[in-house]
Amino acid sequence: MPFTVFLKPFLSLIAFIVYTLNKTMRIKSLLFTTVWLSALACTAGPNDVPLTEKDTEPIRVKAELVNDKLKNPWGMAFLPDGRILITEKEGRIVLLENGEIVNNNVAGGPSSVVRGQGGLLDIELHPNFENNRWVYFTYASNEGDGDGAMTALSRAQWNGSAFENHEVLYKGSPNTRASQHFGSRIAFDHDNHVYFSIGDRGNRDGNPQDITRDGGKIYRLNDDGSIPADNPFIGHKGAKEAIYSYGHRNPQGLVMHPETGAIWSHEHGPQGGDELNLIKKGANYGWPVITYGVNYGGSPITDETTRPGMEQPVTYWVPSIAPCGMAIVHQSNYEGWDGNIIVGSLKFNYLVRLVVEDDEVVAEEKIAEGIGRVRNVEMGNDGYLYVGVEGGGLYRLVAD
Repeated sequence: MPFTVFLKPFLSLIAFIVYTLNKTMRIKSLLFTTVWLSALACTAGPNDVPLTEKDTEPIRVKAELVNDKLKNPWGMAFLPDGRILITEKEGRIVLLENGEIVNNNVAGGPSSVVRGQGGLLDIELHPNFENNRWVYFTYASNEGDGDGAMTALSRAQWNGSAFENHEVLYKGSPNTRASQHFGSRIAFDHDNHVYFSIGDRGNRDGNPQDITRDGGKIYRLNDDGSIPADNPFIGHKGAKEAIYSYGHRNPQGLVMHPETGAIWSHEHGPQGGDELNLIKKGANYGWPVITYGVNYGGSPITDETTRPGMEQPVTYWVPSIAPCGMAIVHQSNYEGWDGNIIVGSLKFNYLVRLVVEDDEVVAEEKIAEGIGRVRNVEMGNDGYLYVGVEGGGLYRLVAD
């Protein structure tokens, strides 16, 4: 194995330090030492900054089981009446009331196919749900050209017990028999634009950097599925005009900051290099031209971690935590946590709490360690964080 493979983590760390020093002068020598030692110990990524008393008062939380009958709760949406709609990756929509399953297969939603990492994925209420009753879904669909499947976005209206008027708003193309990197998450902005992600579908050299192809993108539509007139690639020859940003690998976290309106996303890296990104209109996030990760097995993908015209992550993780699900704490029962970003880890069976100031991560803490493979995390209507765990069910984080 080439020596550069062993050297790469240290070169990535040096690149990160140079980048950060150029960006801000707020780094203290103690912080530098802590980050350096954390990276050498291989216990966290180069941006993993431990909490100190000045950052925030630690709060002890524990995972309280809500329902253990769920298999793979991929997405969840909290209805105004307190009930919860949950997508099971195998294709079912489950309705929970007071922690109990009252409908194990809600009718009228999308028809998804299970293919590797694909299936029934995210679910999100329209911001004006109480008036229009629209609910949005992403899922693996075999409709359209090609053999296999590709990610689609659809919506249907909730009538109180089932869905009606289901319609497809966007279907990625072409279908492919690849089993990985479907994405996908959904978020709305303050203008009711709907954002959703599609992973690179295993075609890293063809899809992410090509705006004429689906895959490796975050998209933005009007809530009826039409394309906003100010989307960044309107009028570009051959472009998929729904694209909002590109150069992504497999984004499985997407959320709007409830105060600033900014769109945040995280995505899986390869081996190392999971990213947290602040999504900008028309921006290129670099995959696979730049990355802080390497191939599975350790061989290099590229020797570049930066390039002009390509965005740097707000933070990244080496080794990978396998991020899935993301929430921004808002109007919560956790004192001092509002504005924090919570990220789930599939690999290490915990949640990561990120303290963010001026769009920079200034501290990081592991919470709910040992909870299981976190597939989703959302803020509930009651001010608590809810966590979907593969094979473990649904949990609520409460004070310990």
